Amino acid sequence: MRAATGLGAAALLLTTLGLTSCAETDVAASDVQIVVTTNILGDVVENIAGDEAQVTTLMKPNADPHSFEISAQEAAQLRDADLVVSNGLGLEEGLQRHLDAAVSSGTELDAAGDMIDVLPYDSGDAAGAPDPHFWTDPARMIDVVDALTEKIGAVSGVDAAAIAANANAYREQLVELDADMAAAFDSIEKHDRALVTNHHVFGYLADRFDFRIVGAVIPGGTTLAAPSASDLQELADAIADAGVQTIFAESSQPDRLVQALASEVGVDVDVVELYTESLTEPGEGADTYLTMMRANTERIAEGLAE
Repeated sequence: MRAATGLGAAALLLTTLGLTSCAETDVAASDVQIVVTTNILGDVVENIAGDEAQVTTLMKPNADPHSFEISAQEAAQLRDADLVVSNGLGLEEGLQRHLDAAVSSGTELDAAGDMIDVLPYDSGDAAGAPDPHFWTDPARMIDVVDALTEKIGAVSGVDAAAIAANANAYREQLVELDADMAAAFDSIEKHDRALVTNHHVFGYLADRFDFRIVGAVIPGGTTLAAPSASDLQELADAIADAGVQTIFAESSQPDRLVQALASEVGVDVDVVELYTESLTEPGEGADTYLTMMRANTERIAEGLAE
């Protein structure tokens, strides 16, 4: 009996040690803090990290990435994070000083814009400057996922194998998205693949899927710029010359200027809303990167197909 009791005690001890070890691993994983600036990248990082880290996204749903601000508590989270993931390429204009402060305090900052083949703006006030809107091309987002898999997998306290498995599963969804977008855009005749939106946000989508950018209501690469009367007239003339029948307004920005432009053109131009720079609240149509891209694809294909 004593031998059996001893064996039972030993088994209980081993079980307890095993549970303790698992608990310590879980605590370590949950203690890993990743802070992400934009909600589009926040969704992507959450898919990669899974249960291996706590992911905090600073940008709220339906916000403007060029101008959103953060609290003092959120600024402290940036400085204390194990890893900060930003968009980069000048997108987070209102956040840059906080990102600089975090780096100065020793926080590791990885910008997704450093992980891709960057395109410059080819027109408007920002011509020649790097375009930060790479997420409109799912192939470039795959490049970001591949790079972030390595970055997140190297953070102390996470299981690199679990990170890789999460990333592989998500990567497959992105590959499928890319193929589905290409198939949907095949319904648009080449001469109808013309895009007009609030500001220059579709350069990467145009590059990936063979669209041409007719112009933007706001001439620069940021929503913080403002069009002049001559800018609007020049774009109206370009739209009329190109025979554009649909122009697109971004969900994070009022479409007042786009509506005004539509009336300037002097023809019947539809205005269609797209989700371009921010995810929405759950249930509002674009609460993940994948649903955002699929919704936009459907609306662009319907808006431009004859």
